[in-house]
Amino acid sequence: MILDVARLLLFPALMAFAAASDLFTMTISNRVSLALLGGFLGLAVLSGMGLHDILSHAGAGAAVLTVAFACFALGWIGGGDAKVAAGAALWFGFGHLLDYLVYASLFGGALTLLLLQFRQWPLPCSLGGQAWLLKLHAKESGIPYGIALAIGALMIYPETDWIKAVDLTRFAVH
Repeated sequence: MILDVARLLLFPALMAFAAASDLFTMTISNRVSLALLGGFLGLAVLSGMGLHDILSHAGAGAAVLTVAFACFALGWIGGGDAKVAAGAALWFGFGHLLDYLVYASLFGGALTLLLLQFRQWPLPCSLGGQAWLLKLHAKESGIPYGIALAIGALMIYPETDWIKAVDLTRFAVH
């Protein structure tokens, strides 16, 4: 049962935390990426995932990390975004990677357009005391892409073997 609870909550909670952190601080702590890595390894071992599958998932994470860090080097995304995207790819493996990247890209595009529009409007005086909102509203600020990465991940996660392995009847109210 504890393994099922971990499958249901760990990854979504970490992704939600990454999104909230990026929204409010425009940064994602390395601890989130390390927790994604450690959580994957722990659940993979406890779930009985074979070495071949673990290495395949690691390959997906490494591939995304390589491309994402190239994007970071070009100034297109933040370093935290690159690491979180790789952490999510680790959990999804190649089986769900393309779907994840498509969703994250679509949500990222929508988020970018919304923020660009939001930044064109004056911020109401009543909200001027919110430092995080002032930073989000500033035209020179980046896009908190961790939000799009998290939404994309949460759209895909229910389709993964992590959730399919959960015995939901244990949680049913009788």
